[in-house]
Amino acid sequence: MGKKQKQKIILPPELPPEILEDEIEVSDEDLQFVSENRDYAGFVSRLDTHSITKHVTRVADVKEDDLEALYEKRLRKTSVLKENEDKGLQLDPVDALPVKTLDGKLYYRTRPKPENGGDENEVGEGEKDGGGNEGIIKLTKAERRAKLKKSKKEAKKEGKKLSKPEEAEQAPQVAVLAEVKEDLTAEELFESKKCKLAELGMALLADPESNIKSLKEMLQIARDDNPSISKLGFLSLLAVFKDIIPGYRIRLPTEKELEMKVSKEVKKMRFYESTLLSAYKAYLQKLIASEKQPVFHQVVVRCICNLLDAVPHFNCCEILLEVVVRNLGSQDVVVRKLCCATIKSLFTNEGKHGGVATVEAVRLIANHVKVKNCQLHPDFVEVFMSLSFDEDLQRREVPDDKSKVKNKKNNKRKSIEEPSQLQQNERKKNKKELMLKTREEVAAEYKAASLAPDVMEKRRMQTETISAVFETYFRILKHTMMFTAVSSEANASSIGGASGAHPLLAPCLKGLGKFSHLIDLDYIGDLMNYLKRLAGGGSSNDGPSQKNSNHLTVTERLRCCIVAFRVMRNNLDALNVDLQDFFVQLYNLILEYRPGRDQGEVLAEALKIMLCDDRQHDMQKAAAFVKRLATFSLSIGSAESMAALVTLKNLLQKNIKCRNLLENDAGGGSVSGSISIYQPYAMDPNLSGALASVLWEINLLSKHYHPSISTAASSIAGMNSAHNQVYHAILSPQQAFMDLLLERESFNSKSDTQKSSSRRKRGNGTSILANTELSSNMSGSIDENEVSKKLGDHFMLLRNIKENERLRDELDRATLSLHLYDEYKQQKKTGSTKTKKCKKLLIA
Repeated sequence: MGKKQKQKIILPPELPPEILEDEIEVSDEDLQFVSENRDYAGFVSRLDTHSITKHVTRVADVKEDDLEALYEKRLRKTSVLKENEDKGLQLDPVDALPVKTLDGKLYYRTRPKPENGGDENEVGEGEKDGGGNEGIIKLTKAERRAKLKKSKKEAKKEGKKLSKPEEAEQAPQVAVLAEVKEDLTAEELFESKKCKLAELGMALLADPESNIKSLKEMLQIARDDNPSISKLGFLSLLAVFKDIIPGYRIRLPTEKELEMKVSKEVKKMRFYESTLLSAYKAYLQKLIASEKQPVFHQVVVRCICNLLDAVPHFNCCEILLEVVVRNLGSQDVVVRKLCCATIKSLFTNEGKHGGVATVEAVRLIANHVKVKNCQLHPDFVEVFMSLSFDEDLQRREVPDDKSKVKNKKNNKRKSIEEPSQLQQNERKKNKKELMLKTREEVAAEYKAASLAPDVMEKRRMQTETISAVFETYFRILKHTMMFTAVSSEANASSIGGASGAHPLLAPCLKGLGKFSHLIDLDYIGDLMNYLKRLAGGGSSNDGPSQKNSNHLTVTERLRCCIVAFRVMRNNLDALNVDLQDFFVQLYNLILEYRPGRDQGEVLAEALKIMLCDDRQHDMQKAAAFVKRLATFSLSIGSAESMAALVTLKNLLQKNIKCRNLLENDAGGGSVSGSISIYQPYAMDPNLSGALASVLWEINLLSKHYHPSISTAASSIAGMNSAHNQVYHAILSPQQAFMDLLLERESFNSKSDTQKSSSRRKRGNGTSILANTELSSNMSGSIDENEVSKKLGDHFMLLRNIKENERLRDELDRATLSLHLYDEYKQQKKTGSTKTKKCKKLLIA
């Protein structure tokens, strides 16, 4: 056996050098933590460091004497190394970090030891001890840290000083460059998305079935945060959907149909239809969500209106109709006109949807009128004027009476026959039943496949439309009656003076006049009573009252009279109603008419329907209207005067005895009637006694400044009471009004100036009319108001009697004051002479 090898003893690593308490830096956070947790940190002061070091430096299975010898050897080696290092090198273990070589060894960077002792701070204590330049004393850790902090701060300050002027110069340039880059990127993004929309749209239009998935990408672009991109997306999708939507409603397959095995073509078609329908619904949801935003309102409404106009038969038509009907009363004029045009297009082009959209639109409008209590824009009801109804639907389906009679006779003959061949008859019946069933099935399939609409279904939809329309009209009339009744009781005539309280009355009356032939006879009596009360201004009495006449405008009351006459003429065979009350209302409304406030075309229409179209008139009533129209023509515009003169001439042509009013005999000759004195302020034309007057107004109108009116008045004045004369009416009051209205806009004084120049050449002298024509020649055009003012003296007509009386009273007062002043002067003179005489007597 060999010798036992000596066991190698490995000593533990050296402990870190002890640091003085003065050199230890404790942060404020540590102090605060220890002060707050003294109970937990108290054990630190009671630690036995000596026993801990002894425990750490021990080595197992080694005697203490051997350990002490080994520690002494280690101390000698470390002391020798320090002496060698101190001779030529100096190590700063805090400032210099160790470097690790490729072999894995660590060494510190060193620097040569200064001969003169280095810095003043490092040599302070050596000089005190008498060491001088023998060695360098190291700085404390706190001093070294402070020194490092100072050097870093100085370096930062120098760097800031150098960078500040450069940054100041480059700051505006950098900001501008950043903005330009952002703008360029935004424009590039906008152009890229725009090009993407165009590419996807063109691909869809070229081959919809293969590129149907592109709809989702276009929808994603339409959901962009940029409003411009979203608008482009909406419009692009609109163009695509208008082109690729089929001409039928898409019905998705049921669960049972999906379980069935089908061909590839059917699967492809199902996928195409389902994808198209889901994308279309998502598009509509996005449009409706964006409608409330003012930025997208017009674009969204335009897209919805175009879709409804192009594909009213497709799915989700009810959603589109609801949006369009809701915007019929929009404050935006563009949106309102667009929605009205769309609804009118639906009503006129029922072939696109078979009348289903018409029924739904009318129902929605009726519900809106009901919910809003008739306080809506007039366009809500105005669109009903575009409806058209087929009056021959009921006539086509009326069964023939002859066929019914033949069937009854055949049934009687069969019942009389003897029951000898019952079996053969049963077989024949069974065969006939089978044939009838097969025929019915074939007819049903043919109707489903054919494009022609079912007559019964069309009749049902038309009945629903008519009932909804007239329900709306009667609701408006009822609301107007209730409003006028309440306002008359409250004496609130100022509220009802304008049509703002019942804005739907005018289009309602227009619609009743147009569709009056479709009204059921059971409701016509009530309708005539309502119209009579409304024509009187909403009063329940027969005669018009001044309080109630302010609730409706003159135009609305005239429309009530027009509708009443149209209803009566369309149902003349079934009704016998006295229209005298409406003549009384017209007679009084002529004087209440104001050219700037009321509509002249409505007045002309009322004159035509009530006076010109009626064949026979009572002589007293006709004379009253002739006199009232002649007086009316003196104080209104030229267009209204022309309509009144045309009506007056028509009445004189039909009533020969009324031509006696053109004679100069005061009292109307021998046909003055029971009333011998003319009463111009009478409410009833039959009680006015117009036959006892003379048409002196025609003489004034023959000198009217407008040549058309003067010629018309002259032609009326030339009529006489001969029975053999026949006059043919060429113009109607409406046509005369419109012709003169258009002529008034382009009315100039070229012809008048030529007349004035010819008069001057003839030497007839100058007159007031020539002076006015000369001044108009200088200006180039005639203003009707100015001419009427200048010709007031020429006509020598005092239109206002009260004004004349006031002027006479002022003249009488002036003369009386002058007379009193003269008397006062005379009395003063006589008094002065008497005083002079008295003075002379006193002096004498």
